[in-house]
Amino acid sequence: MDTYSVIKSLHVISIIAWMAGLLYLPRLFVYHCEVAPGSEASEKFKIMERRLLRAIMNPAMIAAWIFGGYLIHASGAMTEGWFHVKLLCVVIMTGIHMMLARCRRQFEADNNTKPQKFYRIINEVPAVLMVIIVFMVIVRPF
Repeated sequence: MDTYSVIKSLHVISIIAWMAGLLYLPRLFVYHCEVAPGSEASEKFKIMERRLLRAIMNPAMIAAWIFGGYLIHASGAMTEGWFHVKLLCVVIMTGIHMMLARCRRQFEADNNTKPQKFYRIINEVPAVLMVIIVFMVIVRPF
């Protein structure tokens, strides 16, 4: 068992956890939009959203970047065209993560201004990025 394979495995595990959160948090926001601010249900959603972001998504994103950085350095992928597309998608996904964290803070303050439809649409973006990333890594078209 070599170090590269262990790090690559940890990177994949981190990505799976991060993606789970990126796909679930906007769905929680959709349901959170349906309840009255300050209600018992709203307070329950706040707890779920905070725990998901802080206990799963943030550590998984950080781990994915750390392990991914090692893999970039060890593999020399930085010169490959497919890698640039993948990296762009990961940067966009990180931006979506940050935007969702901001949205969570707005819900926490009972100050959400976005409709359900926004969260339904934003929920699809990480899935599209994931498809692009997987194709870049597996197929390496350029």
